[in-house]
Amino acid sequence: MNPVKIAVLVSGGGTNLQALIDAEKSGVIKSGKITLVVSSSPTAYALERAKNAGIETAVADKHAYANRKDFEEALIASLEEKGIELIVLAGFMYILSPDFIARYKDRMINVHPSLIPSFCGDGFYGLHVHEAALAYGVKVTGATVHFVNEITDGGKIIMQKAVEIHEGDTPETLQKRVMQEAEWLILPAAVEKVSKDILTEE
Repeated sequence: MNPVKIAVLVSGGGTNLQALIDAEKSGVIKSGKITLVVSSSPTAYALERAKNAGIETAVADKHAYANRKDFEEALIASLEEKGIELIVLAGFMYILSPDFIARYKDRMINVHPSLIPSFCGDGFYGLHVHEAALAYGVKVTGATVHFVNEITDGGKIIMQKAVEIHEGDTPETLQKRVMQEAEWLILPAAVEKVSKDILTEE
């Protein structure tokens, strides 16, 4: 049985992408294969990471299109050309339309740097999430991998992992620890789980 073809959508440095590449190499991800990395920015370092790993890349720069519909059609064309069966949003800084999401129902997952339903939804991304957690004074935060639906961070949860907040944490130190102790572990594990489920369906 052929592994599930995975596309990873990125916008920046691609640390989560690197975690996925490493997980595939080490055999954590064996039911799926990363066959395409799509960046919303032509200068994202994530593209270099993909090239270094021998993975095909594409750029879907939304500024190059007149409107969201044209942008998403170009993105879908890239995905369909490669026969993509599972999409992983790994720091993809762009909200996709309900039509796009419906097209990939239960085939698109995202990692979010908090324990959903805390500190999630519109406006909660990047350091904003960790700033909010520290401002609120919670003692535990973490990361969540979930299916993507039309509500921001509102899809069914696949996996979560908690991370303790330390005295004197800054948003930056907390962001780094949540990545290392949660995101980089549960994202590959969730990708393997969903890929395996897709293979079982087939």
